[in-house]
Amino acid sequence: MNLSTDVADRIGQARCAPDAATDLPWTSFAEFFRSRFYDPRLVTRNFLTYCDDDRRLRHTYRYAEFGTLVEQTAERLHAEFGLRRGDRLATLLFNHDLTLLFYFAAWTLGLTVVPLNIEEPTDKKRYILEHSEAAAALCWQTGYEELTDLQRDLPNLRNVIAVGDGGIIERQGAGLKRSRSHRASTTGGAPGCRLEDPALIIYTSGTTGPPKGVVLTVANLLADADAIADWHGFGLTDRLMGVLPIHHVNGIVVTAVTPLYCRGSLVLNRKFKSASFWQRIHEEAVTCVSVVPTLLEFLLEADEDITPYKLDRFGGVICGAGPLLKETAVRFEERFGVPIRHGYGLSETTCYSCFLPNDLTPEEHRRWLTGYEFPSIGLAIRHNMMSILDEGGKPLPEGTRGEICIRGRTVCAGYFKRDDANAAAFQWGWFRSGDEGFHLLDERGRPYFFISGRLKELIIRGGVNVSPLEIDEALKSHPAVKFAMALPFENRYYGEEIAAYVVPMNPAAPPSEADLLTHCRVKLPFFKQPKVILFGEDIPYTSTGKPKRLELKGRLAERLAPYRDRQFYDPRHGTQRGTP
Repeated sequence: MNLSTDVADRIGQARCAPDAATDLPWTSFAEFFRSRFYDPRLVTRNFLTYCDDDRRLRHTYRYAEFGTLVEQTAERLHAEFGLRRGDRLATLLFNHDLTLLFYFAAWTLGLTVVPLNIEEPTDKKRYILEHSEAAAALCWQTGYEELTDLQRDLPNLRNVIAVGDGGIIERQGAGLKRSRSHRASTTGGAPGCRLEDPALIIYTSGTTGPPKGVVLTVANLLADADAIADWHGFGLTDRLMGVLPIHHVNGIVVTAVTPLYCRGSLVLNRKFKSASFWQRIHEEAVTCVSVVPTLLEFLLEADEDITPYKLDRFGGVICGAGPLLKETAVRFEERFGVPIRHGYGLSETTCYSCFLPNDLTPEEHRRWLTGYEFPSIGLAIRHNMMSILDEGGKPLPEGTRGEICIRGRTVCAGYFKRDDANAAAFQWGWFRSGDEGFHLLDERGRPYFFISGRLKELIIRGGVNVSPLEIDEALKSHPAVKFAMALPFENRYYGEEIAAYVVPMNPAAPPSEADLLTHCRVKLPFFKQPKVILFGEDIPYTSTGKPKRLELKGRLAERLAPYRDRQFYDPRHGTQRGTP
């Protein structure tokens, strides 16, 4: 990745470790791999259980067994397909035991994995394959023809490799641009591999323009796994369950890398299912699950009786990657008696950068989760520093809103072939998250951080910044509302006014617009209240549970256009009172 000197310096400053007390003891992923899969204490212990409810599959692997399969797979990728250190391997797969197998095999070889969501449209797949300069692509057998069609226009894509339940499917001719060559054994890892080798390029969905490829190194993955395991006290007896897609950093880092790092085990599900969630935790003796707020809503909606299950080893849910509403947090913890380990991070900071402490009293936990305008995302975990900075990069005082900025060992190595994006995101020795937030100090002087919204998603009404998350929560507190999202629309008087998109709990008996507007008048000052309510049936989320607010704004622009020249008045006063 060619970077200008200035941009490279900025990235280097943002990746400086805040402390040197916890240096990683390995020189490459292959060395880390051997420290786990060759550990005599682990060889007979369970490492992975894979469950596919739809197909009634359950596969289990001990450490020694899985480690052998990884080495055999790495050997095959190297010998049969000519893949070597520095090559990029695209994966168009889903949650499957083989997907993890290919990730670990690639990293022991020094390859960079480029995970793609199989549900992406063809043009986006083409863009990522071309932009990443992928040398090979692994895909499920049902997607093979689509990729070989794309391959004709992608000169760097030497091999398209089809995969089925039994592993790599032998195919002659199609999908292969290079004859197979037999090379030296790769046992022990490819020579020259380092911790700073790229391990992943994660393409994030851009709100404008093409997606950006976030480059994460082996050191990034291991440092974040170390921080997550340290914060939550994960160890040999922990069993983490994955229900999030492993084409995304949350699924990869929390589901795959952290259990291996802490010498524990993992339960990987083909997909999230409310109907089997609690039973699986019971049957597999799971100790922690990583979720997003959307899944908490699904579990609350399912409202399963969990009293028949033995959940004494279950320590709670790690939750982040999307806005958590206070009302959702209270309902979930009270309904199921399970603590929410709330945190925050981005693909650009590997995964998690902060969490609420786990040693808080129940009263302290509830206060930080629900006692302020937004749920706290907690304290910075090790290998990270966090700060709230103004537009000039200066630290802001307690309670003042600014941009959440992060520096440390989990900060990515930059965006792949995007100097423009790197120059914008890396400034003042920090990574700029693009999220608005603030911090408050506890009795010990520790800064608890809060996220109040995406800076690009803030509604600017009459020059005043309004966080849509607060409006979402007010609407969601109405008993007839299943989903709600505030969004701006163009208005002649205030630049932007506020609308809301609502999915009713019962489509056959939806609440009226007047009822919802009245509900919001009790919860919000006039300048924050939605002025127009639009109803719909679909819930616009990404595959990782993040609301598509900006996409929805564009989709509804035509329906909101008639309100552009309308001035809205507070019905209690007949004026625009309440506007600061």
